[in-house]
Amino acid sequence: MADLGTQLPEGFHAEIVAGFIEVSPTGRLDHGQIANRLRRALDRYLQGSGYAAHQDINVIHGLKPWVPDVFVGPEGPEDREELVPEDRLGVRAGGVRLVAEVVSPGRTDRERDRVRKRRAYAQAGIPVYVLIDDYDNHGTTTVLTNPSAEEGVYAAAIRVPYGTDVDVPEGPAKGFVITEAMTGPRRAK
Repeated sequence: MADLGTQLPEGFHAEIVAGFIEVSPTGRLDHGQIANRLRRALDRYLQGSGYAAHQDINVIHGLKPWVPDVFVGPEGPEDREELVPEDRLGVRAGGVRLVAEVVSPGRTDRERDRVRKRRAYAQAGIPVYVLIDDYDNHGTTTVLTNPSAEEGVYAAAIRVPYGTDVDVPEGPAKGFVITEAMTGPRRAK
């Protein structure tokens, strides 16, 4: 696997998504705050379950690493040999039960989170994909489930405007409620 951190300018990160190397700036303040509120709330919810919310760790499917804003996987993936690749550069997607992305500004950034990562996570069989999107109308939260790896799609979607609670329907975070306190209120256009 290529070392994606080589020669990147400070403040940028790289991922391979759908066969392309994506270089983008690290998140803006709002982006980071949403991701951190979600991770902290998930950690509280998952306490004692053997699962935890993680950030800044590569999720690897085949030879393709992604760095999701938040993901749910075993609390100590390093204790589960089958989840950690030999080079220890992340965790295998097979152990990830939920992934969440906070959509970044910019046309190509929005397309990456809404289209390319959606397809890549479905192809990896990640059971739940949460998309928190400031740039969809006045802000929406979408929970995607039932991935088809062959087709690269999620068969089920729940999409709600900011300010409307939405539950995670399956997996270790089943029943976890994504609220306005995590995403923020509906935004004026």
